Amino acid sequence: MTRFKVGLQLHPQHTSVDALRAAWRTADQMGVDSLWVWDHFFPIYGPPDGAHFEGWTLLSAMAVETSNAMVGVMVTCNSYRNPELLADMARTVDHLSGGRAYLGIGAGWFERDYREYGYEFGTASRRLHDLQTGLERIKARMAKLDPQPIGRLPIFIGGGGEQVTLRLVAEYADAWNGFGPPDVYGRKNRVLDDWCGRVGRDPGEIERTVGLMDPGEIDRVEEYLEAGATHLILGVSTVTDRFDLSNLERLLARSRA
Repeated sequence: MTRFKVGLQLHPQHTSVDALRAAWRTADQMGVDSLWVWDHFFPIYGPPDGAHFEGWTLLSAMAVETSNAMVGVMVTCNSYRNPELLADMARTVDHLSGGRAYLGIGAGWFERDYREYGYEFGTASRRLHDLQTGLERIKARMAKLDPQPIGRLPIFIGGGGEQVTLRLVAEYADAWNGFGPPDVYGRKNRVLDDWCGRVGRDPGEIERTVGLMDPGEIDRVEEYLEAGATHLILGVSTVTDRFDLSNLERLLARSRA
């Protein structure tokens, strides 16, 4: 089987900072290629008012407590931060990590975050328009920052909209994340390739990642690889205030087989 990268997304809800720190240190020692949190302000499943932590603050700690894996937020909501500020934050985390950061970004979708934190939710088309503007501003600000990132700091866009989001991936991104099942992922992967052709981009320049939200998807690794994924990212939540990494061990074993 083709070697593929393995990532781990720790869900920062219904948990503690101690549990998160223990999990990302352990996973880094296990040899994962990437480590992630998400960008929400409230739990997105389970009890809606349970414990929750902010993503970029966690990422700063992750950056200095790990040594090997790339680190990122999968994905930052473009609406929550000024794009110039986000560029500066990502550059700073890149330095904290020794050049191991992704700048993950998307258009946003979780209405409760917007409503309770005072952001305008608006329409999906408006949020996508703002994402394009934000990407342009991030690129412009990044070029002006002093010092510059010490790593490659790839832009990582999450989302599967075939008319706008995947076009933005082709135009601006170094990596793209989608979700299954494999036939859906494969179709969107082909749409992305088509957009690359339209905008004059080599599709091989864009890393293809897929988020695995169900441990059962580990048994479909070969299907995801055939669909075009090269980097499989497993989402994990806490069990009695600890993260069970046994499924991560399974995925790593499949990668190394």
